[in-house]
Amino acid sequence: MQTILGSGGDIGRLLAKELKKYTGTVRLVARNPSQVNGDDELFKANLLYAEEVNKAVKGSDVVYLTVGLKYDVRIWEKQWPVIMQNVISACIEHQCRLVFFDNVYLYDKKAIPDIKENSAVNPPSKKGKIRATLAEMINSAIASKKLNALIARSADFYGPGAKNGLINILVINNFATGKKANWQSDANKIHSVTYTPDAAKATAMLGNTESAFNQTWHLPTSAERLTGKQLIEIAANAAGCKSSYFVLSPFMLTLAGLFSRQIKELVEMQYQNNQDYFFNSEKFNTTFQFTPTSYQEGIQQTLDYSRQVH
Repeated sequence: MQTILGSGGDIGRLLAKELKKYTGTVRLVARNPSQVNGDDELFKANLLYAEEVNKAVKGSDVVYLTVGLKYDVRIWEKQWPVIMQNVISACIEHQCRLVFFDNVYLYDKKAIPDIKENSAVNPPSKKGKIRATLAEMINSAIASKKLNALIARSADFYGPGAKNGLINILVINNFATGKKANWQSDANKIHSVTYTPDAAKATAMLGNTESAFNQTWHLPTSAERLTGKQLIEIAANAAGCKSSYFVLSPFMLTLAGLFSRQIKELVEMQYQNNQDYFFNSEKFNTTFQFTPTSYQEGIQQTLDYSRQVH
């Protein structure tokens, strides 16, 4: 049996489908879990409670932590360390392998133009410091020989139905509904984005490859070094509309943040948008002989889906 903690998110649902290739039983854990494959085992649990997490992972061979908390540093500070400790403790007790789906916030600001698994850890943001703490918790448990785990990292992501996808929100959904696209800080900088179906497929592959554990992996992401402007142009061409967009400057985001907590949370992350942001996944691609989906294909698939639901 393989278990997904936080099964209702952008990655969790896709991962549930991929895991059917490897196991007969997929357990979906959330506060209100819902079916993905039709025969999933649904398990209600609040990951903030150790006893519930312990019961949720019992009997699992592999546990995937893909939960996404509300984008609010105050919630992250209070809840993430508690959730991570609960999950680590439960996995150690029940001898489950752990796969943590992570982002790139913990890396040094100077690493962003070419992010690799061995890039320096020196987060410049509050949210990044929390992510660094989580990674350290996992690595410490691995070092003590008690936990068998791996960290799978994704760049900003996008894909069909990805509610939190960067390009979905700023570009594709807008073009699909006849609106102008948006971009953060500087559209002339390179910005990698990970296609969610690739990320889910790769996460399942990692979780079912014994030699992949006790290390960090960057999930497969196109090696095309495209700028925000070029990504917008691909989406506009696919949508058959004019490539028009509006740049949300750091000043504008700061101003808008006075009225929106979610926008306020974006301000400290603009170092990822005002310089080139290239996510290097060569390690995974080479090891697993994997070719990431091109931006042309991924954006077309995402646009087609967006048009269906809007």
